[in-house]
Amino acid sequence: MIDTRLAPYGAFALRVALGIMFIAHAYLKIAVFTVPGFAGFLTQVGYPAFLAWPIILAELIGGLAILLGFYGRAVSAALLPVLLGALLVHAPNGWVFNAPNGGWEYPAFLALAALAHVLIGDGALAVKPGTFGLGSATPLRPNAG
Repeated sequence: MIDTRLAPYGAFALRVALGIMFIAHAYLKIAVFTVPGFAGFLTQVGYPAFLAWPIILAELIGGLAILLGFYGRAVSAALLPVLLGALLVHAPNGWVFNAPNGGWEYPAFLALAALAHVLIGDGALAVKPGTFGLGSATPLRPNAG
């Protein structure tokens, strides 16, 4: 059963964590790996180098939008390909993310968290919640029977 009083705050917590994660990963690519370093990594794993800036900007701007709840559901859906691309890159490295070159469990978890955000909604304190074409949200009602 879903606690209808607290569910919006659970969705809010998921949204904040996901937004901060995307922002942190964009920052990591700029400040630690550097953009040329990330572009080189992309070519090393079989992706074109020109995707470096679009990925970084998608993570940064998308992370801010998710964090603020500005059409967050649609942004999480739009960022799923980035997460699935990361999952494909890390899949050959094994399960645990502290494996050499990182494992696949963390990108898989983030992809599922983004999918959960799409399905659940933006939750409390969203600047501009969007329905993402899924219809309007209806209040949950306890089972009467």
